[in-house]
Amino acid sequence: MRWTALLTLAAVCLAAGKIQAQAPYPDRPVKIIVPYIAGSAPDVAARQAADRLTAGLGQQFIIDNKPGASGNIGGEAGARATPDGYTLMLMTGNHVINPFLYAKPGYGLKDFAPITIITRLPSLMVVPPSSPAKTVAEFIALAKSKPGQLNYGSGGIVSLANLSAQAFRLATGIDYVHVPYKGAPDIVRGLLGEQINVAFPTMPTVVRLAQQGSLRPLAVTSAKRSTAMPDVPTLLEAMPNGFVQESWLALAAPAGTPPAIIDRVYATLKKAAETPEFRTALSSDGSEVVFNTPAEFAAMLPGESKKYQELIEKLGIKIE
Repeated sequence: MRWTALLTLAAVCLAAGKIQAQAPYPDRPVKIIVPYIAGSAPDVAARQAADRLTAGLGQQFIIDNKPGASGNIGGEAGARATPDGYTLMLMTGNHVINPFLYAKPGYGLKDFAPITIITRLPSLMVVPPSSPAKTVAEFIALAKSKPGQLNYGSGGIVSLANLSAQAFRLATGIDYVHVPYKGAPDIVRGLLGEQINVAFPTMPTVVRLAQQGSLRPLAVTSAKRSTAMPDVPTLLEAMPNGFVQESWLALAAPAGTPPAIIDRVYATLKKAAETPEFRTALSSDGSEVVFNTPAEFAAMLPGESKKYQELIEKLGIKIE
């Protein structure tokens, strides 16, 4: 009888273990690390995605903002998280750029499992309405007529706005002065106050002001025109040596997260992206909705990494 009881208990424990092991993901709340402040473009996109994942998977997806060091603080936290699907991360283009800028960023692309790119964010080349330049060609001519006299604003040397402006300098041969600001709101104030002559902030930062005429858009840095401003040309159209320079907002998980979990999260977001409400919420600020597959996202990263490595080496930028 004792052996029978022990065998019965073992069978019950084994059955309970199987039931627990087969519990569908997620069976408790999931945290999404956002390496930027609340209200920023990455934060807004992450919250939109979290709402759809909560609705689709029946568990709360909670935003955990960890800003600082151009995304490095949040990036390191995401890379070190347990790869069980209960910590995800809002990854940005900075996580491709930072390993080439910082001596010790605390993570690399190998530390993340790609899930999907949510949106692409091009820069918008803008000037004050009083600027004599009404086109990219006119701005280039103006800058060449006043070498070293015009200036541009950015959120610092590690920002996409600065990299876009520097790529523009390399492509055109102009000489203008960098005015670093703390962030996008300061860049906008500098433009509106005519303290700077041009800037390349990301589209969500200035699209409303450009649509209203408070700033004059000259070009977008995306591969194709933006649906938010279809009359504004791309740099590929507007200049001989045009280029594409975009950031992106994506969802990733710590490396080693089970593929079944990656696929479930992706499938849920992909299904949500088929609804007009979700797409409109993501694209109304000039962002391009993507939602590519985990494999497509992974295949894109080496090219992005190489592009920024070459640009940063040309510019000679390094932060210790």
